[in-house]
Amino acid sequence: MTAVTDEDQSKGSGTRKRDGRWDDGLIARRAAAARTRRAADPAPRTPDDDEADLQVEAYAPAGGPLPTRLDALRELVGLSRARLDRETLAEAGRVLDEAAARQRLSSRHTVIAVAGATGSGKSTLFNALAGAPISDTGLRRPTTSQPIACSWTDGAAGLLDRLAVPGRLRRRPHPGPAAFDEALQGLVLVDLPDHDSAATEHREQVDRVLALVDAVIWVVDPEKYADAALHERYLRPLAGYAEVTFVVLNQTDRLPGEAADLVLDDLRRLLDEDGIALGEHGEPGATVMSLSALTGDGVPELRELIGRFVQDRTAAARRLSADIDAAAGRLRPVYVAEGRPGLGEAAREEFTDRLAEAVGATAAGQAAEREWRRNASRACGTPWLRLWRWYENRGLPGSLDRMGQALTPPEEEPTARQRVEQAVRIVADDAAGGLPGPWAQAVREAAFTGAQGLSEALDDLAVKAGAPGAGKRGGGTETGRNTAVGALPGGRPAKPPRPAWWPAAVLAQASMTLLQIFGGLWLVGQIVGVLEPGLVVPALVMLAGVVGGPLVEWACAAAIRGPARRYGQDAERRLREAAAGCGRARVLDPVSAELARYREVRERYVTVTEFSTTGR
Repeated sequence: MTAVTDEDQSKGSGTRKRDGRWDDGLIARRAAAARTRRAADPAPRTPDDDEADLQVEAYAPAGGPLPTRLDALRELVGLSRARLDRETLAEAGRVLDEAAARQRLSSRHTVIAVAGATGSGKSTLFNALAGAPISDTGLRRPTTSQPIACSWTDGAAGLLDRLAVPGRLRRRPHPGPAAFDEALQGLVLVDLPDHDSAATEHREQVDRVLALVDAVIWVVDPEKYADAALHERYLRPLAGYAEVTFVVLNQTDRLPGEAADLVLDDLRRLLDEDGIALGEHGEPGATVMSLSALTGDGVPELRELIGRFVQDRTAAARRLSADIDAAAGRLRPVYVAEGRPGLGEAAREEFTDRLAEAVGATAAGQAAEREWRRNASRACGTPWLRLWRWYENRGLPGSLDRMGQALTPPEEEPTARQRVEQAVRIVADDAAGGLPGPWAQAVREAAFTGAQGLSEALDDLAVKAGAPGAGKRGGGTETGRNTAVGALPGGRPAKPPRPAWWPAAVLAQASMTLLQIFGGLWLVGQIVGVLEPGLVVPALVMLAGVVGGPLVEWACAAAIRGPARRYGQDAERRLREAAAGCGRARVLDPVSAELARYREVRERYVTVTEFSTTGR
């Protein structure tokens, strides 16, 4: 309490001055306790010892789910700052700040506010609970303009400072049964202004204090218990605080017969519609009862309920838990996904296929296979067929290659860059599907940021691999006939490897050619008369060479079919893996990192909500 003058003390709180010393309850008890200690312990004591005796226990629950939930909420806010705006996290930050402030204060005190509408009799009930006319009552409205506090025990100054209750409005119950009730030791009762007051500052004070107290007693009267302002502005939004809520129907002395029970039943119905759980049949929830503060009917029962509530020492923890539930409920849209979002194997494979298509992996494999076949044909084909193919490949007018190029229609398919952009967009949408808005946006941004320069990187891979049209994919013109797969340093295409049986095939083809030449020369020698006549043998020798050459070439073509296909598939696989690695490093890994961050905050959110006391 703040210091006041002697006159104020004697007038305002009934304090008396006897034998030159104050004789109010607070100072008298402290002085008596000090004298008793000094009589029992003659050893000198320092001022610090007296201050230590007056210290109160800070609110620090060692067990239960509250510390775990607060830690999880703190981590949740920290992990989300880079993804969510400040306004979204403001309520959670306020809850953490208020929880830290409450935990630094006394755990032996329970702060209960008495709130109600104009004329509901809340100040009269406040005085009845305190056992003395502490709060002004009367016909003038509003009667209560500022919060008035009544503390049953010492050590509540920090709590009242937090509520911004002025020192001149802090009271102690007058000596009597209410003041010495053991069950009420630790109670701090606060009488609030009218929540429906015409003065705006009064309503603002009500809202401010209600956000800080441990519990609240709502006082309603038979005339305005169904007031929409009370239910829509306070009771319904505060439905999650049912365990720290008392709803008292006052002025039952004005109701005849069984009307009080009917009104009380209707009040319970309205509270049920507001979503407030009612603590009936031993279940946790709001306490609802009727009384008359003016006549005292029902006040002892309420005082007994409050006493048990205070001695339970869990009101502050329940209030903080309900605050966490409310903050978690507001954060639910930004943390709870629809379905099971993520990046599955099917989406990854589809992304890899699209990149492989963009980089031309299939065309590169086919080109590698053709190159392998072409080299085999050159090595194992007959000289005359190789000569004919050389003539066709000279690019003369009318050649097959020129005719094929002339008949090739203009390319109408998307360019490689467009294919890459489409692949990134599809995989980003798949990964972000079902995620809350901010996290879906973060996933898409990670994908599109990583995709910058992806087309150029794939072009570099194609150039190094010697894929068809490499270096021209940005415009989508896959022209050129660089068919080698793999490249030497400097970008020169590498020649396909040759199998071990190629020299034997070349030797056999050369032998067949020599047989043709030898048989032909033999026949010519016989025709010109240089050699003795005998057409059968040279004809057979020449025929053997003519038939054997195509047979060797056919056998080689059959033999090279499998190796050529495997070589093309290996070339396609290497280029596909290179494109997949590039896409994974630039797009999939950043997207996976964002999904991992979301899963982490989702786990924190689950920890925050899994111990909910309100079922939210």
